[in-house]
Amino acid sequence: MTNPGAAAEEYGAGAAYGPQEQPPYGPGPDVRRLEQAVRAAEQALIEFEIAVETFRVEVENFSRLHHERLGPLYARLEELDAAVAEAVAARTGDAEDLRRAREARLAAQPLPGVAELFGGLPETDAGAPREERAAPGEQPVPAPRRVRPSDGARRAYRELIRKAHPDLAADEAERARREAFVVRVNAAYADGDEALLGELAAEWAAGPAPEPRPLDRAEELAARLEWLARRKELLAVLAAELEESAIASMLRMAPDDPDGLLEEIARGLREQLAEREARLAALVG
Repeated sequence: MTNPGAAAEEYGAGAAYGPQEQPPYGPGPDVRRLEQAVRAAEQALIEFEIAVETFRVEVENFSRLHHERLGPLYARLEELDAAVAEAVAARTGDAEDLRRAREARLAAQPLPGVAELFGGLPETDAGAPREERAAPGEQPVPAPRRVRPSDGARRAYRELIRKAHPDLAADEAERARREAFVVRVNAAYADGDEALLGELAAEWAAGPAPEPRPLDRAEELAARLEWLARRKELLAVLAAELEESAIASMLRMAPDDPDGLLEEIARGLREQLAEREARLAALVG
């Protein structure tokens, strides 16, 4: 993996020319090397993304088809196993056979859904108070510590709102900055967080952060290399998760014909079903 910091140092990014300055006769060799490194990293990332995405699609499709095509066969096999075990236990009356029959029947029963597990609890989500519930993917909203925040928090809040109110903005950009800041102030006040309100007051007093200076060409290229490296690291994590999944292990058994593997597993299951059905018929016949 390209190390952008090392690349920038090796290529002397920004060393020969100052901000926004250009070499007198076009880009110098250092910039050209960085451009070549960026192009190579971009192409490598594209190929890596293609490989990861195509594998992800195969894993997802195999998983869905495995569930749709083989799930009913597995369920029927568990049902027959339970019926066979119960028939054996009915014949022998043996305690161990009875235990096996109970376990087989439990294994054949579908698991209850979430609604069934927590039905009849309208005021809670799995025991959580209503005010602590959150939408899927969101952090739970904690209940406030008290109805009215402390006097210090109220005083700090009022002072901040008087200073940062969006109606005091001279232009739309300033209004947007103030509106975003006031959202943070309101949240801190709602939490009764006097310390955070103090930090926000210091932040407002310091003023907006200075605009960053424009990057020169070499710095832009070095930043691009850093972004490409981070993107590749994220993709590598996703690829590792896919490779370690149970479905990926099954795909590796038949990399050239995954659809044929599904059919092979289905044939094996149908053979087991026929054997169990014959055994059950012999026991109850």
